[in-house]
Amino acid sequence: MIWDNVVVSFPAANPTPPGWYPDPGGERLWRVWTGRDWSRVTRPYGDPVTRTPLSESLGLVSAVQRLVRYGVVAVFAGLGLLVSIAAHWPGSAHPINATLASTLVTTSVALLIIGSSSYAVAGRELVGRWSPAVLVPLFNVLVVSSIVSHELGETGPLRRVGVDVALLVLFVLGSRAYPVLAIIPAAVSLDLTTALSRLNGQLVGEAPANLAP
Repeated sequence: MIWDNVVVSFPAANPTPPGWYPDPGGERLWRVWTGRDWSRVTRPYGDPVTRTPLSESLGLVSAVQRLVRYGVVAVFAGLGLLVSIAAHWPGSAHPINATLASTLVTTSVALLIIGSSSYAVAGRELVGRWSPAVLVPLFNVLVVSSIVSHELGETGPLRRVGVDVALLVLFVLGSRAYPVLAIIPAAVSLDLTTALSRLNGQLVGEAPANLAP
């Protein structure tokens, strides 16, 4: 590939594993190689020969880890719970108790706030600044998903977003008639958590001592 007019290539027979490497553009910093492409994630040269993991001071690492631990689950659990409550709202064909419905709505909103806040912080770290795209609840899930796919070197990062949106729309519109569709939020959540875990593994990789400047 070409990085600032510098041609960078690796032998196909011996692919370079993902990790931290000197910036191919000549800047005095480390840059993450995803295994297929150069990431926008960097860190300045410090003490490269110590082979210490990426410092926790880099907000991106902790933001991604928060999403893996509870952010993704909170968003999709909250969404799934809210849709289920709507299908059994007092006055519907199969209503639930009004007090229980109110309690569950409060719980689902709290989960959505926690999850969306985690996504907003992660989006800010990935984009490098606060922007409307990372602040809009649920929409920031799609933004982060697209960026993560790109950082992992996946082809067609918008494809993942399109599939996830289609599945979630199917869940929202069809879950009342087909309760089995409740599996969709869990499946999407697992897919996103797996991708974030892969990105986290790359971010906390060690800077290769044999490539020290």
